Amino acid sequence: MNDGDLQAALLTAHGAGDHMQLVHLYTQAADMREAAGEVDAACFFLTHAYVFALEQGAEEAVALNKRLADYGRAELIS
Repeated sequence: MNDGDLQAALLTAHGAGDHMQLVHLYTQAADMREAAGEVDAACFFLTHAYVFALEQGAEEAVALNKRLADYGRAELIS
């Protein structure tokens, strides 16, 4: 998925209130930024994915928290 498609998908998911889709899309955006070596941007998207995952009680929150903690952007929650 390219940046434009991802942006459109994010807007659609926000409009629909589909928070689980937002977890996946923000994680995908973070993965793309991380692969490009853009750590600050990756952490921005990881934070959004993490917040939506927490709100939904999604199991993805654990891995997202770990990734943020690995970058020094969050405390690791046990």
